[in-house]
Amino acid sequence: MHTIAIAGNPNAGKTCVFNMLTGMVQHVANYPGVTVETKEAVVRLGNEPVRIIDLPGTYSLTAYSADERVARDVILQENPDLVINVIDASNLERNLYLTTQLMEMGLSLVVALNMSDVANKRGQVINVSQLARLLGVFVVPTQAHRGVGARELKEACLDVLRGELPSRPKHVTYGHPIATLVMQLADRIRADPNLAPAYAPRWLAVKLLEGDPEVLERVGREAADFRPIHSALRAAKRELSEHFREDAATVLAEARYGFAAGAVRQCLEFSRETRRTHTDMIDALVCHRVIGPLILAGAVLAIFKLLFLIAQESAWIPWLGGQWFSPVGAFEQFFAWLGSLLTPLEPAHPLLHSILHDAVIGGVGGVLNFVPLIFTMFVLISILEDSGYIARIAFIMDRVLKAFGLQGKSILALIVAGGLGGGGCAVPGVLATRTLREEKDRLVTILVTPFMNCGAKLPVYAVLIAAFFPHSRGTVLFVLWLSSWCIALGAAWLLRRYVVKGEQEPFVMELPPYHLPTLRGMLMHSGRRTWLYIKKAGTIILGVNLVLWSLMYFPRTPDLSAEALAKAEAGPEAEAQAHLAGSAAGRFGRALEPVSRLAGFTWRENVALLGGFAAKELVIGTLGTAYAMDARDAAPARGLSSMLQRDPAWTRRRAVALMLFVMIYAPCMPTLITIRKETRRLKWALFATAYSTALAFVLAVAVYQLAGLLGWGG
Repeated sequence: MHTIAIAGNPNAGKTCVFNMLTGMVQHVANYPGVTVETKEAVVRLGNEPVRIIDLPGTYSLTAYSADERVARDVILQENPDLVINVIDASNLERNLYLTTQLMEMGLSLVVALNMSDVANKRGQVINVSQLARLLGVFVVPTQAHRGVGARELKEACLDVLRGELPSRPKHVTYGHPIATLVMQLADRIRADPNLAPAYAPRWLAVKLLEGDPEVLERVGREAADFRPIHSALRAAKRELSEHFREDAATVLAEARYGFAAGAVRQCLEFSRETRRTHTDMIDALVCHRVIGPLILAGAVLAIFKLLFLIAQESAWIPWLGGQWFSPVGAFEQFFAWLGSLLTPLEPAHPLLHSILHDAVIGGVGGVLNFVPLIFTMFVLISILEDSGYIARIAFIMDRVLKAFGLQGKSILALIVAGGLGGGGCAVPGVLATRTLREEKDRLVTILVTPFMNCGAKLPVYAVLIAAFFPHSRGTVLFVLWLSSWCIALGAAWLLRRYVVKGEQEPFVMELPPYHLPTLRGMLMHSGRRTWLYIKKAGTIILGVNLVLWSLMYFPRTPDLSAEALAKAEAGPEAEAQAHLAGSAAGRFGRALEPVSRLAGFTWRENVALLGGFAAKELVIGTLGTAYAMDARDAAPARGLSSMLQRDPAWTRRRAVALMLFVMIYAPCMPTLITIRKETRRLKWALFATAYSTALAFVLAVAVYQLAGLLGWGG
């Protein structure tokens, strides 16, 4: 089976080309850091099965950052039969730098000249045939987001794989002094019986001159005799330094840029005087030092207002009447109806009834109630991603992040983790830190990324906000968004000064042109994310919820305290409360109450927060199960928000303390596993759990107690 690798700069449309060739839908966002792991698919081109690998987006193969290392190592290890180099036609010179490095590797190459429509709008006319002659490979103009050029690209790939089309690129011309030294070193490598069959000697010579530590270590380990190669390398570096008054790595980088600039001069023309584009005019406002942050705050506030208006409010369609016709209300009524169907089971089969009614419907159903809310949030976030606005958020926030000890690219991980208010996940957020070159910058970012409001926390906020802040839902969620950023930045400042010390690197990032999001793209991205949420509710959350239900159901010995017995005499509902309080979970939760009461938490919240260690959605699932078991008649009739609202023990300050605690405390289990994998040390996963939980408790206690002293929310 043939293998094709797709390589290109971030924002060049590389993943769109992958989707165009494979038909698979991958998440596409206009900022670097989304594709930090390779994705692959097996498709048929013509009648032949072909394996296509989507490499991480990278500006070079110098292997300073994790994504650069992944891209280079996959090419070396997989040794693909063909590499498709996706180039942004509107930024030709910058993109050709990566092309020169791929040409140095001597691989079969086809260039997909993407975004040719954007180049045309800017008045840029590229002579495609001239560019193909300069590179020595076939060049296919494409508009991948629209599927333009798909047939031509597939045919070119097939012709190359069949040997019907030349695909070996020309050698990059460095000029006489450099080229001579590269060839001399390549001859030494070619003479080594171990290295010559495994690597392109010319590419290996260039990497050794650049001082690539991984390549140097690999050559030293694999060479039959490293001494003549090492001697030639030292001599070549010395000669380059004396001739150019620069180190060899800088000289080679400048030579590549010179090759790219020369190619652009020969094949790029302007059909008219370059005009100020719509992107430039919009960026004048969006990226303004003062106006930009105000626009960002307004955009996020608008998202939250729209979120509740579309998903939970029914006032916008009053003629349909009632909560039933709000999307979330409809889901609540559906699960209430399912619960009512189980009523005949209770007298004869109380155990089975409790499993289905309390654990499945009360717990998992309580999480699934918020599918409309989650889907709406994903649609709104997708609009910002696909339009190109998130790159502007990174630009706006760069100066702020530096002041708190974070690297500029940290913004990418924080946004992926949910930095826009609830449309992300901490796991890909942690993975997105691979774009950071400095390990200390990366570690600090990893440790604060879970503070963002991921999609799993949104149902917790929605339940409590609906119960205690029904008339200011969007505003409260906006305050929670601001709080998550303030806490993350404050924690980063402390970590940078007392735990992980070191210098910060500068942040360089392009601002891609704005794109009008497509309806199909928004619905597919949002549907895919929502389906993952539903799958999580039906697998992980269901499994853990059943375990927690068993702990809340057994042993069936009621709490025999005098107070509990007095309540039990009041009726079956009080008897159910006594049984629940006497269960294993009830006893565990009550054991923590002397401490948790400082933040306003009872044993029910303690058990729910314990479930949140596995997945944050379980906080609501477990609370739903607890209240379903606690109040036999009320549970199926109304949602958890209504039950909490009618409980006299619940107050606004207790709700705020719980939302704050859920926002900050220990990362969920999948995130902890990812932290352990990315940092390669268990201690950082344990540290993330301990310090975030301690910080969450301190802040929750402070807010709860201070609100009590001020007489607010009692």
